[in-house]
Amino acid sequence: MDTHSVTAPRTAVRRLATARIISITGGAAAYTALNFTILEQTGSAAWVAVSMLLTFGVTGFVVPPAGILGDRFDRRKVLIASDLAGAACFAMMALSSEPAWLLPWGFLSAVAEAPFWSASDSAIPNVAGPELTTWANSLLGASRLAGVAIGPALGGALLATTSPSIVFGLNAVSFVLSALIIVTVHGRFSGEPSEEEFRGMRAGFRFLRHDRVLRTLLLAWIVFISGMGMSMVADAPLAEVFEAGSFGFGLLITAWGGGSALGALFARRMRTGSEGTWLVSAGVVIAATGIGIGLSPWFALALTLMFVMGLADGTTIVAETNLRQRRAPDAVRSRVTAAFSGVMHLMLAFSYIVAAFVVPWIGPKPTYVVGGVTAGLAVFVLVRMKRYLELDEAARLEGGEHR
Repeated sequence: MDTHSVTAPRTAVRRLATARIISITGGAAAYTALNFTILEQTGSAAWVAVSMLLTFGVTGFVVPPAGILGDRFDRRKVLIASDLAGAACFAMMALSSEPAWLLPWGFLSAVAEAPFWSASDSAIPNVAGPELTTWANSLLGASRLAGVAIGPALGGALLATTSPSIVFGLNAVSFVLSALIIVTVHGRFSGEPSEEEFRGMRAGFRFLRHDRVLRTLLLAWIVFISGMGMSMVADAPLAEVFEAGSFGFGLLITAWGGGSALGALFARRMRTGSEGTWLVSAGVVIAATGIGIGLSPWFALALTLMFVMGLADGTTIVAETNLRQRRAPDAVRSRVTAAFSGVMHLMLAFSYIVAAFVVPWIGPKPTYVVGGVTAGLAVFVLVRMKRYLELDEAARLEGGEHR
């Protein structure tokens, strides 16, 4: 590659962050419009559940096999192809508002987007370089979280003033813009080809099983999600308990989203090797705020605690990404990311199903207390992970290798 054509690392990361926030904001807006449209067309919450299952719910199943693409092909090309395939799907959704048309294309859009995330995360150490990896993950994490926070509100506003077809069409345009921005980024997105001992989709799962730090971190998130995932379902009922209505529900989501985006930006201060300390500290904060929300007598206090929870949550995303990128070799990094994400999404889907029974049974505020308690239990697992990380670092400094 001609070194004169390589985009400067900071410029490259900023462009990738811009592409990410454009496509994520558009995608979140479109999926919000999809669910509202399905409800309006059918009048059935069950159809909305099917819509969520075919879009968000399939992630845990399609991400692991999609991760192969990021390791087998040039990741820059994978990102561009994923964006353009997603644009095509949303363009097709703009042609009709019938559920029988929207749902299959919605499903295909989720499949088309799946390779993007593992390939994007896995490319960062190559694009940014080791010295800028934390900064890059901080900026990209913040852009992703900002898109998640802004997108639903934008989708609702556009749907109220225009039509579903326009929302889907605009999102298709946003995906094309994202692809065009990525085209302007020149550099090495993948490492040198190698005869990697790990082969096939199972390579990511196999690596996680043998790496005690990532294996323990994933276990901590499983414990964490078992309760905090139910809390996500409890958000709308929580707003009703405080008599805050749909506006209050929106404020809760915005408070978390805004806090998490700022938390990801703050995490740029994270030093290499300090991820364990950040994760344990953030886990304590999330546990305390989760319990606090469940016990809060005032909506304003719950809103403030939700913001603080988001701040802590944003730092965990950067710390986790740092660890995955640093510990997984380039040849298998995309599949490791996909396997890690797939397990987490499957656990999240399971927690949603359980929440359908738990939230009506015990109420939204006790559900948040349960979420805080499980976050507290996850801290104990994170402490063990931190210990493994410290042992591995000590072994590395001594010239050994412990995994």
